[in-house]
Amino acid sequence: MTVHSADRALEAYLKALFDTDKPTALRIVQNALDGGMTPEKVVFDIIIPGMERMVGGMISDNLVTLSQHFLAAQIAEEVVDRLIPLFASVPKIRGHVVIGTSHGDFHGLGKKIVIGCLRASMFEITDLGINVNPERFVDEAVAAGAEVIAISSMMVHTATGEFGAKQVRRILKSRGLEGRLRIIVGGAPYRFHDNLFREVGADAWADSAAEAPAVVARLVREVRS
Repeated sequence: MTVHSADRALEAYLKALFDTDKPTALRIVQNALDGGMTPEKVVFDIIIPGMERMVGGMISDNLVTLSQHFLAAQIAEEVVDRLIPLFASVPKIRGHVVIGTSHGDFHGLGKKIVIGCLRASMFEITDLGINVNPERFVDEAVAAGAEVIAISSMMVHTATGEFGAKQVRRILKSRGLEGRLRIIVGGAPYRFHDNLFREVGADAWADSAAEAPAVVARLVREVRS
């Protein structure tokens, strides 16, 4: 498949995402494969650029809706999981992230979008779901050999409360794990307070799902250095 054909496939895929038309989006992916595009090229030239374009859109300006974000994440997870085993060589996993929403927080949509971005960017993910207690974040990260704990909070009291990132930090410190694990946080409360992530004990925060892979990659490098 030529570069121009790949570009056309990407534009058609983006249109399907904007139309929230999952069957068409998946058909475009299959047509690209049937037309000779390698699984690697489909992932890196269609799925990841499509994901970046969608999640980089501004919801507040009504350019991209939450449903479009969610669909892009859902398809990215599905296609990447299906195509990675077909790669000519096994792709290098960039790191392992344990992710969940903080204790008392039942908002899972933002987390799902972030997971789609991270998986499409070749991070291994352990999804703990919603309303996760601090001890479980740490226990699961240690068991999985993860480098990063990602904590989503959509409400101020779950972001700043004593059963969120603050307690995760205390547990890491008490167990001597601060050199082995990093904490990244995200969610609406952090957008209105530049230093809130530091106040809750996190090492970093991501303003959007599109930014998360780059921030997580930096944290993984810190742990491995």
